[in-house]
Amino acid sequence: MIKLIVSDIDGTLLEDGGHELNPELFEVIGKLREKGMQFAAASGRQWASIESVFEPVKRRIFYLSDNGAYVGMCGRNLFVHPIERELIHDMIRDIRAEGLTPMVSGPDVAYLEGDDEEFYRWLVDGYQFRVKRVRDLMEVDDSFIKISAYKKHGVEPATKSLREKYGDRLKITISGDMWMDCMAKGVNKGEAVKLLQESLGISPRETMAFGDQLNDLEMLDQVYYSFAIGNARPEVKAAARFQADTNVRDGVLKILRLLI
Repeated sequence: MIKLIVSDIDGTLLEDGGHELNPELFEVIGKLREKGMQFAAASGRQWASIESVFEPVKRRIFYLSDNGAYVGMCGRNLFVHPIERELIHDMIRDIRAEGLTPMVSGPDVAYLEGDDEEFYRWLVDGYQFRVKRVRDLMEVDDSFIKISAYKKHGVEPATKSLREKYGDRLKITISGDMWMDCMAKGVNKGEAVKLLQESLGISPRETMAFGDQLNDLEMLDQVYYSFAIGNARPEVKAAARFQADTNVRDGVLKILRLLI
């Protein structure tokens, strides 16, 4: 029996750049819970952003945010994995040197420097991030669970040298076309799913997961019922045991309907 369902959000449940889920999903999550199945949203997004997307059921799901650096639920964090401050500062310098935009994330707030109003409003109004603009990221006094490099298009080739330099000290993943996310070594969505499984007494064979991007690979590897959606990257389709329809055709929702 399936006891835990985990899904990525952007590109999997939502179209890229989308912010509103199919309302039927909330009803389905409620029915899954009635049948004893837990639901977790796993994303590179901040927990506050996940909460805004799942507002009608926010008290009934788990959040695996910041690519697994934060595991929690509405009003409570369960696990947080910080990065050493010195390493964060080194990354900030090098991201700036590459001409990319750095953003550092604490457990509850993301920090951004500069005066790009359009970018700030995109994060706050579009993704419902909790963002604080600061003069200098080096001066921020917080614990950090993620540092990201942003480029409007083509972040993967633009960050090749950064990934080579820091790959042995951080968990680095490409989250779509715009973001490179860096977490503490060993942190990823798969480890977050494992923590949740162990806490709930649920095995990988009782878990189902859905993803589309490279930052979903470890998560898919941690479950037996691993689904790549139809618009997933080729690497994700190769790693998954099963395939669902595309995000724009409600691929995840179609599979979840079968469970109820």
